Amino acid sequence: MLQIRPVSDLRNKFPDIEKIVNAGEPVYLTKNGYGAMVVLSLEEYSKLTDGVELALDRADKMAEGNSARMNHEEVFGSLRRKLNVR
Repeated sequence: MLQIRPVSDLRNKFPDIEKIVNAGEPVYLTKNGYGAMVVLSLEEYSKLTDGVELALDRADKMAEGNSARMNHEEVFGSLRRKLNVR
């Protein structure tokens, strides 16, 4: 079940929040009725970011062996052209 709590629960009911995130569920915190943040366990956060970290590490290694560099417009212009060609 989706857990939406006021941000004050982080301070006032920390053990409850901790129990939920340790069970692998995110807790969505609100401030003044609006979404403010999400609390995740370290394990769940790692699942979300490990792939990105791995891709960045691979890109760094590829860049070490290649002196060619592209600016923002070259990279995204190329991607846009590829996506628009069908």
